[in-house]
Amino acid sequence: MTASQAFIAACTEALGAPHVLTDAHDTEPFLVDWRKRYRGNACAVLLPADTAQVAAVVRLAREYRVAIVPQGGNTGLAGGATPDSSGAQAVISLRRLNRIRGIDPHNNTITVEAGVILAEIQTRAESAQRLFPLSLAAEGSCTIGGNLSTNAGGTGVLRYGNTRELCLGLEVVTPQGEIWDGLRGLRKDNTGYDLRDLFIGAEGTLGIITAAVMKLHPAPVAKVTALAGLASPHAALDFLSMAQHHAGALLTGFELMSDFSMRLVGRHFPQLRYPFGEPHAQTVLLELSDSESEAHARTLFERLMEEALEKGVVEDAVVAENLAQSQAFWDLREHIPLAQAEEGLNIKHDIAVPISSIGRFIDETDAIIAKAVPGARMVTFGHLGDGNLHYNVQAPEDVDQKRFLDEHQAPINALVYEQVHTHRGSISAEHGLGQLKVDEAMHYKSPVEVRLMQTIKTALDPDNLMNPGKVVHWGAASPTEGIA
Repeated sequence: MTASQAFIAACTEALGAPHVLTDAHDTEPFLVDWRKRYRGNACAVLLPADTAQVAAVVRLAREYRVAIVPQGGNTGLAGGATPDSSGAQAVISLRRLNRIRGIDPHNNTITVEAGVILAEIQTRAESAQRLFPLSLAAEGSCTIGGNLSTNAGGTGVLRYGNTRELCLGLEVVTPQGEIWDGLRGLRKDNTGYDLRDLFIGAEGTLGIITAAVMKLHPAPVAKVTALAGLASPHAALDFLSMAQHHAGALLTGFELMSDFSMRLVGRHFPQLRYPFGEPHAQTVLLELSDSESEAHARTLFERLMEEALEKGVVEDAVVAENLAQSQAFWDLREHIPLAQAEEGLNIKHDIAVPISSIGRFIDETDAIIAKAVPGARMVTFGHLGDGNLHYNVQAPEDVDQKRFLDEHQAPINALVYEQVHTHRGSISAEHGLGQLKVDEAMHYKSPVEVRLMQTIKTALDPDNLMNPGKVVHWGAASPTEGIA
């Protein structure tokens, strides 16, 4: 019996045969990422029911030297939850850890297991007259464990922060199969190293998040949404400053969408009507969440728009008159990635630069790409309020798309990442590194930063069994190297 066979037999005894998948038909959905970019193989897909079973499986993996790949909803965009092609790794799916352990309205927290779907947390919070503000396109299928492991962003970062800022405590299974109970729910805890933040964003390379205490907020009384047409991203930055001045913390959404992004949506989803009579170089979607009244929010909007139009910052604007129109505005934003997919293959970048640099970054990078690949079409959209751009490059019209990707993906990535580096930005803003960007991340990080990351990985996971090949290159750093 091989080590893998012995491991599978031991897991079958620990979890029960129905929860150890080895048949190709059963394992297939767990072996390919959402974008179909990566396809791996696994000796087994394991479905533990609770934290104790996760810990038991990790201990067995350590005993039999089997590498493990944690997986939540499998909606990631960087291949972080996909095994390699060797067939020697095991996938641990956390979908059965799907219980909401409790809501504490006075502490404004909800304690959830890693496999709970994001939309379910939102619904349960709403039932307690609270808001869980993390919101993103995959919220109907992504899990909170995956959100935490990638430090997901979404549309509410401007007001509420990334997933990291929404988490107060974690429960984690370590690479040794021990359980760390950090579910304290405290907003102040000054008793040593911040272990919680070490595991958030680590994509399962340092341990497996099995539960979390997440912050809730008072539910807003009203939300008001508007669209504004502008001449440039520079005007959008001026408009952002004005919106923050007028609305302060009430400003919960500020999304930037280029003209070509809007034209793509109109081409492939004509039922989604662009509300302006003429195109604008940039369109901004902004939203206020008000704890006082809808009338109060609308008054703020009217003052903001009046000033922005008078000063020529905004060319045109429309405020949603009802929930249906508000949703229609958001549908324009959310359908951009779907319209891109309908248009064909494209080169995607999830990047962040300082907010003040966004206008210059777009101008400079657009010019560089246009010179390198004449006719390339830039699909620029994202969360302007937190500096996160989805800077995507669509193939020129009437060009073979696969050939375009084969010839231009690597050089265009290099051009974009060099620009990001020049502007002191990040090549991954909210999607994580996974296996997609690990090489580039190691290139752009300083040697000191890489050594520190390798040191942490080596100290916590000395056998390199936790999601190997993701986030950081496995190096020869000793537990003390690079930190003297």
